[in-house]
Amino acid sequence: MKFDAIPRFATLAAGVAALATAIAAQPAAAQGDLLVAPTRVILDGRRGTEVILSNIGSDEATYRIGLELRRMMPDGSLVDVDEADANVKERAALDMVRYAPRRILLPPGQPQAVRLAARPAADLPDGEYRVHMSFRAIPKPTPVTEAAQAQQGVSVRLIPVYGVTIPIIVRQGRISAQVAIANPKIVQSPKGPQLHLQLTRTGESSTYGEIRVMAQGSKEPIYQVRGLAIYPEVTDREVSLPLSAEQAAAMHGAMRIEYREVPEAGGGLIAALDTSIG
Repeated sequence: MKFDAIPRFATLAAGVAALATAIAAQPAAAQGDLLVAPTRVILDGRRGTEVILSNIGSDEATYRIGLELRRMMPDGSLVDVDEADANVKERAALDMVRYAPRRILLPPGQPQAVRLAARPAADLPDGEYRVHMSFRAIPKPTPVTEAAQAQQGVSVRLIPVYGVTIPIIVRQGRISAQVAIANPKIVQSPKGPQLHLQLTRTGESSTYGEIRVMAQGSKEPIYQVRGLAIYPEVTDREVSLPLSAEQAAAMHGAMRIEYREVPEAGGGLIAALDTSIG
């Protein structure tokens, strides 16, 4: 597999230093002993990029890297999609995303890069295409002595398989999205108060950002939560956000609700609503 557009490190020492810097500068997802940064990748087809894996445990570990299809539901959950059930855009996304390596052995404390790029077909229609890249730990083989002992009696051993999954988004052509915020209200759930609201998206692109709630006229948020995505297959997303009792009490009256890009993407305003929450 050839990645001409993806930068290579001149020496191992320089590579490790650069990877460590990238992890420190990017939001990261962790599961078990695996740290992955960034947590979201956007490609435009012209150049590649890297995802950084780091083993933060004390033992050597092996990870298998693959691509999966997932669709967003109106409540924001993601469901797995079998390749046999993939639609045209999902199949195109699987076909165009290239990555290497596909298996990594990571010593403790040592990061490594997975190189990836998109190679869209010449006649690919404008739009947004998405796959999810998975990084899953491969359990170590059971020693022969343990296997022999297990045969002498009934023995059940559950071995958890840890993994991280991140979206890989390819944007083709000039695409955009618009979002509106509606119907904010505070409801009581068995787990405590929640802020419910509806996000309506139009256009060809997904959006990703954070929700901020503040008293009208104030710039200091009463409440702030990051990592809220709306993918193109969803036009209306119902959002339920957990609140503390203090946050819920502070939200009564005239409020401004903003949906903004995350700071790393510029923090631009995606949507806003001036409203009263009773």
